[in-house]
Amino acid sequence: MEQTTDMYAALRANVSKLGQILGDTMRDHLGESFLEKVEQIRQLAKRSRNGDSAARTQMLALLNALPDDELVPVAKAFNQFLNLANIAEQFHTISRNCDELVCVPDPVDLLLGRMLNGPIDQQQMLNCLKTMDIDLVLTAHPTEISRRTLIQKYAAVVDCLAALENDKLGQREMKQLTLRLRQLVSQIWHTNEIRSIRPTPVDEARWGLATIEASLWQAVPDFLRQLNDQIEELTGKQLPIDIAPVRFSSWMGGDRDGNPFVTATVTQEVLDRNRHAAARLHLKDIVELVAELSMEDANAELMAYTHNSREPYRDVLRDLRQKLRNTIDFLNARIEGHQPEVDYRSIIWQEEDLQAPLMLLYRSLCDCGMRLIANGLLLDMLRRLACFGIHMLRLDIRQDAARHAEVLGELTRYLGIGDYAHWGESEKQAFLLKELTNRRPLLPVNWQPSDNVAEVLATCRLIAQQPAKALGSYVISMAGKPSDVLAVLLLLKETGCPHPMRVVPLFETLDDLNHAASCITALLNIDWYRNYTKGTQEVMIGYSDSAKDAGVMAAAWAQYRAQEQLVAVCRNADVKLILFHGRGGTVGRGGAPAHDAILSQPPGSVDGRIRVTEQGEMIRFKFGLPKQAVQSLALYTSAVMEATLLPPPEPKPQWRECMERIAADSVTAYRKVVREDPDFVAYFRAATPEVELGKLPLGSRPAKRRVDGGIESLRAIPWIFAWSQNRLMLPAWLGAGESLQAAMDRGEKNLLQEMEQHWPFFRTRISMMEMVYAKAEPNLARYYETCLVPPTLHHLGEELINRLQLGIKVVLELTGSDTLMAHTPWNRESIKLRNPYIDPLNFLQAELLARTRKEQQTSTTLELALMLTIAGVAAGMRNTG
Repeated sequence: MEQTTDMYAALRANVSKLGQILGDTMRDHLGESFLEKVEQIRQLAKRSRNGDSAARTQMLALLNALPDDELVPVAKAFNQFLNLANIAEQFHTISRNCDELVCVPDPVDLLLGRMLNGPIDQQQMLNCLKTMDIDLVLTAHPTEISRRTLIQKYAAVVDCLAALENDKLGQREMKQLTLRLRQLVSQIWHTNEIRSIRPTPVDEARWGLATIEASLWQAVPDFLRQLNDQIEELTGKQLPIDIAPVRFSSWMGGDRDGNPFVTATVTQEVLDRNRHAAARLHLKDIVELVAELSMEDANAELMAYTHNSREPYRDVLRDLRQKLRNTIDFLNARIEGHQPEVDYRSIIWQEEDLQAPLMLLYRSLCDCGMRLIANGLLLDMLRRLACFGIHMLRLDIRQDAARHAEVLGELTRYLGIGDYAHWGESEKQAFLLKELTNRRPLLPVNWQPSDNVAEVLATCRLIAQQPAKALGSYVISMAGKPSDVLAVLLLLKETGCPHPMRVVPLFETLDDLNHAASCITALLNIDWYRNYTKGTQEVMIGYSDSAKDAGVMAAAWAQYRAQEQLVAVCRNADVKLILFHGRGGTVGRGGAPAHDAILSQPPGSVDGRIRVTEQGEMIRFKFGLPKQAVQSLALYTSAVMEATLLPPPEPKPQWRECMERIAADSVTAYRKVVREDPDFVAYFRAATPEVELGKLPLGSRPAKRRVDGGIESLRAIPWIFAWSQNRLMLPAWLGAGESLQAAMDRGEKNLLQEMEQHWPFFRTRISMMEMVYAKAEPNLARYYETCLVPPTLHHLGEELINRLQLGIKVVLELTGSDTLMAHTPWNRESIKLRNPYIDPLNFLQAELLARTRKEQQTSTTLELALMLTIAGVAAGMRNTG
């Protein structure tokens, strides 16, 4: 135990320091007696956590007796302590005092050494790096509780903690930094952390841009410089100037699936804002370069270009500076709703407008013996340009397949040629292909479509007006048939889209995943479509809805098999496959550490190319700080390189057969509860804050696809979020333990252990189950039940907890351990650190839910306190949705 305390001493010191400052802030604001009450609750929670039932009773009595005017401050106190603990932990992973178990050696370094001492030759490795295409797609799923204003203050706290680590600080500097830290914590305490209104899609997009500006803009060139140094040290070769192994796209402002607030007008504004942010940041770099590149020596190419022998570099840069300023003015006018006239020669409108002059400067510096200068800020800028372009983020468009069918149904009825909605698949395909090859327009000039249809067509027209590099893919949710893809291609053709946009079917449900390969086979057998793809097919694999449909174990196996089959289909068709993984932060939505998740994919499925969604709070945890972002970029790069050059083994036939049985048993066990138990929906609604979550102004998208729908229409995110609030974590484990126990009962324990040791896919699943089981709290779930669930439904709660405990027992038996997460002590410690602060919020939340459900008209104070408990539990649980 002594060793563990020493190991995390620096982390504990920072948690304690921030907690003490927060305590001082609360004392200054609300007095000594309030602080004493909060501290008493915290100490009782710790003792209760250690099994002291008298302490638990005393804590509950204190919480339940809180007067209305203390509800919000107490919830706020524990909420902010958890946020500050998160900051301390996030900082610890990049701190000088980080211990070796938390700060693992650089993954790229380790991998390069292994490769060059193993079967991979230098050229193979370099080719892989040069052609690597990792696309991280930022999404605004509504699990990011924290407001942008608070995120900026949290980042400033990290800067103070980093500065305080300098052991050469003088007493005055130490005092100034401590004062700054106290000011920041005070600002955080006095800021309302709950948004008063729901964010708009534009707000979400601005939040994504803030992450790039605060962190990734610096992290990308830092990472590439580090990667180049590692390659040069090991091989003597340098990486290309324009290398961009990792790029970024976004769904913020483009994802209209089930979100009526994302319109063509909104998407246009987001595209303009993305470009505006890029122009602003590039301008900042240019201004610095004007100051730096004061030299006169230039090659003939640059001299001929500028005709200025005194300051040729500055001559070019001043021109770019003016063009970027003009670009910003032009975009400001567009964002304000004007239609300004513009001479495209006076602004930066194509990537080449910026890249060509900068490359000219780079070549001249190198030719004149100033490579050292060329490889400074100028190289960083060229690499930022390669990664972010002039559009900052490539915007994906996402829409439900049914919306495209609605357009074609309304159109065919108007034209009097039948009803597309009632045609069979072959009839739909014949019509779509005939129209795709027809040169005459299909859309009548005088047609007045319904509002829904007009909005889909307006989006397609908007796509047609954008430069190809501003956009990513067009993703079709709930896709299942070739006609779903062809329908989008026809709409894009009819609205004048001049470039071949990638149209991507998203296979989400268990049934869709099982038929994904046959759908893509049918598409690639169409000659017209094969020509359109130009040899590349992108397919998106849905994690959220498949897990909600079938449970995590069956969904994971369906995703694995679908990928294997898609790899085979595309290989046979001689088409490159890009797999787009719609993963969330939680296990119930495909969450796993990025490195493990990538290496657990089927062999051949990565092949140097991958797209992955990064959502909500996980964007902040992975990319919120520049040093942390560099680590995350290194993890992705090393994992994709390893999965490509040293792919995992093919699973043995007996592993497959075992996994088939596990998947079948788990989906049966999962659906028996979620779909077949008549009491389940009522229990879910009573035992979790699912209904109340709808009132929390989190994301711009409604919680349900249909307002009148039940569980089946509930989005996967609030479904998982609700169960994480009462700490049962049900969607992330239900069905898994039962299926593993059934395998044990069949005498397959040795086989399961072999799979866990030698098959990355299975090992990752078990590791994720351990983490979920460690976070689950059956005693808290029972307390919610006591407070909120009618006694007639308590039998179901007991059954669910029995299933949870069965899962824990079987995983421990499988791993041969007596402790969950024995192999990841840092993660275990992280959970342990938070529990005494989350527990009071959970107890308070259950009490507040009981109160609000009894009252016809809930007071504003009660509602705000409840929202704060939801925010606090989410902050403590980290990957909540």
